[in-house]
Amino acid sequence: MGLTTSAEAPLPVGEVSRMIGGWIDRLGAIWVEGQITQLSRRPGAGVVFLTLRDPSHDVSIGVTCYRQVFDAVADVVSEGARVVVHAKPEWYAPRGQLSLRAVEIKPVGIGELLARLEQLKRGLAAEGLFAADRKKPLPFLPGLIGLVCGRASAAERDVLENARRRWPAVRFEVRNVPVQGVKAVPQVIQAVRELDAHEDVDVIVVARGGGSVEDLLPFSDEQLIRAVAACRTPVVSAIGHEPDSPLLDLVADLRASTPTDAAKKVVPDVGEELERVRGLRDRALRTVRGLLDREERGLAHALARPVMERPERMVEVREDELDALLARSRRVLGHLLDRADSELAHTRARVRALSPAATLERGYAVLQRTDGAVVRAAEEVAEGEELRARVADGEFTVRRS
Repeated sequence: MGLTTSAEAPLPVGEVSRMIGGWIDRLGAIWVEGQITQLSRRPGAGVVFLTLRDPSHDVSIGVTCYRQVFDAVADVVSEGARVVVHAKPEWYAPRGQLSLRAVEIKPVGIGELLARLEQLKRGLAAEGLFAADRKKPLPFLPGLIGLVCGRASAAERDVLENARRRWPAVRFEVRNVPVQGVKAVPQVIQAVRELDAHEDVDVIVVARGGGSVEDLLPFSDEQLIRAVAACRTPVVSAIGHEPDSPLLDLVADLRASTPTDAAKKVVPDVGEELERVRGLRDRALRTVRGLLDREERGLAHALARPVMERPERMVEVREDELDALLARSRRVLGHLLDRADSELAHTRARVRALSPAATLERGYAVLQRTDGAVVRAAEEVAEGEELRARVADGEFTVRRS
């Protein structure tokens, strides 16, 4: 329950420590899992001191136990081992220090660890963190490669040497971190996040040499898996050897069987690329030469045609055709004019034969009255009436008697 205090009525330190101890004493015994980071077994001492640390977080707590409790597992437990401890929280009032008093210690076996990893694997897979559609493609030629590895490790040497052998101009941004033990997970996560935030880093390689299942456990940690899944930069996992398969291999955008294999997959081989360029250049040259040869043959064939040898022949042929057409049109026009002239002469002869003048030339005369009316019957003319007689070459006056 809450306490009523003020600046005028504070509680002494001893009272606060005593009250905290009272609250902690009311807690029951609990099972705690962690990794042993420090182990102190003083000769002749009846108490063993341990430091138990969370493998995924920078949190630790002291553990004490009687020597007979630790001696039961002393042959299989050492620093770095994972254990499950049955303990009761204790408060040491004079120093204000919390610890656990262990009454039983159980090592976490390989089979149990593998079972937990399989359960974690199924849970993360159900979330879709291992899905193929989440994988990001690697750049063809990264400008800057981020490398997370142990300091002066064989993995670092393999990646750097093989990558530079394949592409001498390659650049690296290296983060040396512990790759096993209690500090591995938080420092690997921090290194990955730093490289992911680096604007010039195009790909991140997490590399480590081979080891036991316990040594590779940090690379199956859930916090690390989620940190890699959240990266915007492609991540390559190069942990252990071919048979090793930590969960980092599943969430990474590309899995390399070894650090050397990672170097081969991250950067191209300059010799192979030069050979590919030469091959493409030769292929392009052959294609262009083939095109030029084909066009030259076509041009030679075109030049070999008679019309190209004597271009004026085409004009001459057209000139002959034009002359023939002109002559033909003249003949046709002449025939048409001759026929029209013949028809005109015939018509003119008919008109002339049928005209009144022709009748007059045959000796006939036309009688007209003084008003110009033609006399067609004798009873139309009165006796003594003066008429005008028109003949072929003139006219004269007559009178009816």
